[in-house]
Amino acid sequence: MKFPLEDKTILITGGTSGIGLELVKQLHAKNQMLVLGRNNEKLSSLESAYPGTKTFRADLAKPNSLKLPAEHITEQFPAIDLLINNAAVQHTAMFADAEFQSAHIADEIAVNFTSPALLIALLLPALLKNTPSAILNVNSGLGIVPKKTSAIYCGTKGGLDIFSQSLRNQLEHTNIHVLQAFMPLVDTPMTEGRGSGKISASDAALRMIKGTEKLKPINDIGNVKILRFLSRIAPPLARSLMKKR
Repeated sequence: MKFPLEDKTILITGGTSGIGLELVKQLHAKNQMLVLGRNNEKLSSLESAYPGTKTFRADLAKPNSLKLPAEHITEQFPAIDLLINNAAVQHTAMFADAEFQSAHIADEIAVNFTSPALLIALLLPALLKNTPSAILNVNSGLGIVPKKTSAIYCGTKGGLDIFSQSLRNQLEHTNIHVLQAFMPLVDTPMTEGRGSGKISASDAALRMIKGTEKLKPINDIGNVKILRFLSRIAPPLARSLMKKR
């Protein structure tokens, strides 16, 4: 089954920078784009830059605040074709580091896991109205094999993978396809100063779009393909390589 991303109503989180912004750039001309974000100034700029885009303010670090904006979205757009849970936050300090902040634990879990799950629950009636529709959870290679730093981020991405698999089973007899895109290291503000061999945000967005149009349940992008292969045939080697990151 094909799912061409044209004439669709698409809601994306984290659409004001990085991969999310590239998705808006590449999709807005042929679709109704809805963007959920925290920064009012960035949201206003997005509406100006991409006419027709509608924005809604919400702080994903505070999941209890999502109910009202979700109601506003569904009042204006009763049917949603695609929900892209793209927003994420990653802190790299290790637990024993002097700069480690325990408050970051709750923030990372809220943004990376709790809010995506809650948004799906709140928007499910709107997603059930069109056939087909889809949920795309943006994951990471670190959800397959964790690295040494960013333990909470890795844990949330691993949890997002298991959640997505279970949700796919729950919704398999509905019109909703549950998809995941597993990202490599992408050149975004979140990864500034980290690692090498990054792919561009525009390339990452394009590959995500192509996978979504094919309704690929698992879309391994870039060197995530290698990481997943290694994790299957040589798990100790995969863990050893990522432990050094």
